[in-house]
Amino acid sequence: MNVFSSATWRKSSHSGGEHGGCVELAALPNVIGIRDSKNPHVGHLTIGRRHLTTLLAEIKAGRHDL
Repeated sequence: MNVFSSATWRKSSHSGGEHGGCVELAALPNVIGIRDSKNPHVGHLTIGRRHLTTLLAEIKAGRHDL
């Protein structure tokens, strides 16, 4: 069973840009689900809370800018 099927998915209040490129997050006790808000049924990425914290810090520092 997919534990994220009944999870509450949340989109950032900062979303809604002109291109609609948003992600949604769903929290479970030990992991976070990340999915494309425009295509939620395609699937999701699962990442540990500690790894997500590290990833977000690196994004904010500009290490993953495209």
